[in-house]
Amino acid sequence: MTTVFPDTGVGPLLRDWRERRRISQLDLALRADSSARHISFIETGRSRPSEDMVLRLAEQLDIPVRERNALLVMAGYAPRYAQTPLDDPAMVSVRDGLDRLLAGYEPYPALVVDGRYDVVAVNRGIALLMEGVAEELLTPPLNAMRITLHPAGLAPRIRNLAEWRADLLTQMERQIALVRSPELRTLYEEVAGYPVPDRADRDAEGRGTDRARERTPSFALPLVIEHGGQVLSFIASIATFNTPMDVTVAELAIETFLPADRETAAYLRERLP
Repeated sequence: MTTVFPDTGVGPLLRDWRERRRISQLDLALRADSSARHISFIETGRSRPSEDMVLRLAEQLDIPVRERNALLVMAGYAPRYAQTPLDDPAMVSVRDGLDRLLAGYEPYPALVVDGRYDVVAVNRGIALLMEGVAEELLTPPLNAMRITLHPAGLAPRIRNLAEWRADLLTQMERQIALVRSPELRTLYEEVAGYPVPDRADRDAEGRGTDRARERTPSFALPLVIEHGGQVLSFIASIATFNTPMDVTVAELAIETFLPADRETAAYLRERLP
């Protein structure tokens, strides 16, 4: 007789993650050293997965660390990954490492944000770009999305705002679909509702925007922003910690802005020697 575990809820969740990743039961079974039949039984609640199996499936499906903890709890096990605040003494080495990394990018802008896009740390390059941002947006906790898209933030100075705004909102939509966070949804609705300066509709004709597009690889998004009467062009990139170890660390993202032209590089080196 087959025993069904409808109350765990882990089976449907794993099926949902598998379908999101567009992986068949057979492919997942091969990756996790299991069988398609066993995967099917887990997803339908006919078989309860072991703790090791939950972790193996989560690894193969590239499930975020916070969600892995949720899967373990749904399956009847204790969470595996801690969530340690960055100000905890145990995180001193992590904070020091982030500070050294950000300093290494100077004079080019770089910052670290958490899973809610709250700013964890910035270097002098970012501080330079944030000159002129309204004081209300610089009151902790600073939020990168608010600072970037708010009319009293960086938005009026971003020459390719329409393009940049669309990319940021799409990025948030993907993350909301992934982690289903009410906090992120609230933040998204807030920043998506900010009025867009009329200038954003004319960005495609701006010289700075065109110059960045010509020199930027197709896989990178340019940021063209004014500062001190100068048009600065950057190539933005985001790096995350792939190795699961702690929920807080796993959700950190390092965003860097490298100069897209010599003029931008020279401008930053002159002001941040």
